[in-house]
Amino acid sequence: MHGRPRKAPTQQEQDASALKADKLRHLQSQLLRFHLDKIFTKEGLEISAKLLEVNPEHYTGWNYRKLAVQHFTDKQSEDAGEFESFQSIFDEELRVVETALRTNFKSYGAWHHRKWVLSKGHSSVDRELGLLKKFQDLDPRNFHAWNYRRFVTALKEIPDEEELQYTTNMINKNFSNYSAWHNRSTLLSNLMEKGGKGYSEKESVLREEYEFVVHAIFTDPDDQSGWFYHLWLLEQTTILEPLLLSSWPSHSSKLYISANGYPSDQRSSRISHFFSKTREFPFILYFSEPVDGVSFATVCIECDYLVTSELTWTPISANGSGFAQAWMTFLKFPDAVDTLEACPVKVTVAYFQGIINMSGASCGQSYHLFFTVHIPSHDQNQVVDQTADRISWKEENFCVYAPESLDADLLPSVCNLEMTRQKPYDFGWSMKVIANEIERCRELLSETECKIGKLTLARLLMAYHSIMSVSCSHDRNDVRYEEILSLYDDLMKMDPSHIFYYEDQHSLVLLKQMTSSMGSLLKNSHHYQELTSSCLISYACSRLNGLSLSRLGSMEQLLWVQMLDLSHNKIRSTEGLEALQLLPA
Repeated sequence: MHGRPRKAPTQQEQDASALKADKLRHLQSQLLRFHLDKIFTKEGLEISAKLLEVNPEHYTGWNYRKLAVQHFTDKQSEDAGEFESFQSIFDEELRVVETALRTNFKSYGAWHHRKWVLSKGHSSVDRELGLLKKFQDLDPRNFHAWNYRRFVTALKEIPDEEELQYTTNMINKNFSNYSAWHNRSTLLSNLMEKGGKGYSEKESVLREEYEFVVHAIFTDPDDQSGWFYHLWLLEQTTILEPLLLSSWPSHSSKLYISANGYPSDQRSSRISHFFSKTREFPFILYFSEPVDGVSFATVCIECDYLVTSELTWTPISANGSGFAQAWMTFLKFPDAVDTLEACPVKVTVAYFQGIINMSGASCGQSYHLFFTVHIPSHDQNQVVDQTADRISWKEENFCVYAPESLDADLLPSVCNLEMTRQKPYDFGWSMKVIANEIERCRELLSETECKIGKLTLARLLMAYHSIMSVSCSHDRNDVRYEEILSLYDDLMKMDPSHIFYYEDQHSLVLLKQMTSSMGSLLKNSHHYQELTSSCLISYACSRLNGLSLSRLGSMEQLLWVQMLDLSHNKIRSTEGLEALQLLPA
């Protein structure tokens, strides 16, 4: 079992193990000869049965039996009188599996072989249900038996409603049953997807399930089985379609392009300025989760002066799966156009269906963005080599944006996550449910120090924030970040074996806090310029140094960043950093 120290075997146990190994080697040698020579006989089946009784995990033994059974049934089809009936052949296979399961009830190979036998259609499904009852009376939490039960009930076409009642009975007998809770989540997912009688209203179903699981949680707060089901309920409560969170250039912003590295207009600043010798700049979309299907067919860009409208979109991802939170294309303006003053660019995201997440859920509504592009004339924009020396990162080269500065005024624009949606979201019921669960968790934690209760409370608070961030009817700043951070601080002390996970979550919450409002974002925003260099180019910089960060997040708020200070942290992965395409190579 997990966590139990191993004991040195006695001499008697060593002798018994040696005898077993000799027997296994002999049986295995015989079986392999039959298998390689494709000799399918009763003798071969007897040898494989003996081998599997000793070692149920011998996959070649199970594979040989499948081939032998197929051989015998094919032969019997040709000559019905020479061999036993189909029924007796498959009954023998079930008997061999039962014997193997007595040796190891958790044998993957044995359970898989039993599924294969039953799928042939010559065995009694009712008998299997009776056998399963005996197995589950002996070990009600064995996930192999529960997995096999799902297979058998599907063959017998037992309604999901009946099986849901079975899980209720099993949980009422012993709520510390991970497998029963998991089976319940599987059944409810199917029922809610079908929308049958009593399951068409997701809100009502989930409310009842929260009431059901809370009895297990309050009875034994340290038992994790109910908490895991509670986490599944939370995922169902907060499940959203893929959402567009932000873009660069952002909605309603002004972008100034120049080829010499200098702001092309006194009204522009480094934040709204992009250096490009070719009149080309990246356009980035950032979603709430990894998506696929971003293309010129699903994202419509309208601009009179673009070189092409059939743009190629690229997922910005380090895993190569094709799904990514950030997607990028390049917008290029022709050299033939001498100057552009406030050239409008209109973007419609999810113009047609096709943007989907990894679960297949589609981006269900369109988003409309608008920004302007300013390009000076060729005479004003002579290319000057402004390649900077190596960045020194000296402290005196960083300058905080003054509250009254042009850059500070522009930050709300480039970080604007408010884009026009086709229809507003209404998550009122979700927020009420989560708020109720937050109060329950606080009530429980007032009576007992429960680490998984603290973790659940932290997750509930962040889930509430996630829904609030896409709801137009609530104050986004009404988030108790300090409480969440304090919970993860406590968990690091209470459960040091999982400290890396807690540090990562603490980092993500801290970054959310630091980028959640324009005031907090401005505190860490600077412009950087090498004071001793002949290069006059400055960079829009975000300083996230010395925060003990172990993981990066909130990239949707930092797409404008041209220089990022992550010094004096303990970052274990740069995942997510690839979205910040304005960082110099």
